Amino acid sequence: MKKIRALLFCICLFSTCLCYAQKRQLQTVRDQVKAGKELAKAEKTLRGLLVDSAARRNGRIWLMLCDVLAKQYEQGNEKLYLRQKYDTAAFFSVTRKLYDAMSSFDSLDARPDGQGRIRPKYRIKHAAFLNSIRPNLFNGGGYFVHRGDYQTAFDYYSDYLRSASFPVLAGYDYMRKDALIPHAAYWAMFCGYKLGDADKIMRFKELAERDTSMLNFVRQYEAEAYLVKKDTAMYVKSLQAGFEQYPNFAFFFPRLVEYYAGIGEHEKALEITERALKADSTSLLFRFAKSTALLNLGRYSECVRLCRQLISEKDSFADAYYNIGLAYFNQAIELNKDRQKYRANKEKVISLYKLSRPYMERYRELAPTAKEKWLAPLYTIYLNLNMGREFDEIDKIRKEK
Repeated sequence: MKKIRALLFCICLFSTCLCYAQKRQLQTVRDQVKAGKELAKAEKTLRGLLVDSAARRNGRIWLMLCDVLAKQYEQGNEKLYLRQKYDTAAFFSVTRKLYDAMSSFDSLDARPDGQGRIRPKYRIKHAAFLNSIRPNLFNGGGYFVHRGDYQTAFDYYSDYLRSASFPVLAGYDYMRKDALIPHAAYWAMFCGYKLGDADKIMRFKELAERDTSMLNFVRQYEAEAYLVKKDTAMYVKSLQAGFEQYPNFAFFFPRLVEYYAGIGEHEKALEITERALKADSTSLLFRFAKSTALLNLGRYSECVRLCRQLISEKDSFADAYYNIGLAYFNQAIELNKDRQKYRANKEKVISLYKLSRPYMERYRELAPTAKEKWLAPLYTIYLNLNMGREFDEIDKIRKEK
């Protein structure tokens, strides 16, 4: 029994000492805030206290942390106003810390009293202050976007958007009244895209869709998110939806055509190009894509005719030469496959290789680094046309690969 009493006495004495030590720490913090000095040290002291779960339920410690951070913000704001040297990133960081601290304190301040009444004492004051500094969350996001720190930028935009639903700020009805909400959501989506993080891309998608000025990019990032997740069905569906809305936007059309070509659905690829041409019949990209679809479908005459038209408008259009060269080359290869009619077809085959040659050579001239496209066809052409010098030169390149 005596041992138990001694143990209880020690526990009480230890608790008293802890309480006294905490009071001394809090008094030191009060003095530091009053003097406006050693504020980083004061913040560290309070955060050290808040590690304890019991202390985290102590509104006085949170309130003191709010005061310390508000003092830091005030000093930083004054230096920026006076154009004195100050760490801009640190200034934005204090804004985020204030939002975290004041919203955490508000959850304690708004606890029901003994009669079940909710009467927060500091909500109006803190809400007004947070509202006044809220643009810094948005601007902080922009600051870190320009620095290429997309993770930190995302955190700022995320805080800007999440804070709109904080109880302490409920009176401001940001979701309905804040015109920057859609823009913040768009930039959060952009940061997620830059990070290659599908979850971050999609987290605020519905809000970002309200930014009609950037909706084409919103649709792009949505498609990219499905690509990251390797959800091919939704990726293609997103490309289709984006193309329907923005047929002239550079992202959707080429990827949609590439997808259908990749799975051998060339009729579908042609259908997409025809729809694109209804939106812009003069587009070089759309017409060239159509020529490629025609080439893949074996509609060689139409392909050649269309590519010649493109070359007449732009004689340096390398891929148009390639498609014409390949149209003739493919026909020669197809005829050559029929060994039973080899003799009957030989003259026609040679004629097709001759037709292909100048276009393939012109393509090589315009795209010398695209060896994987022109090397094999020219090798076959020179071999079949018995062009010794040209064949030896192309054979040497082939062997160097």
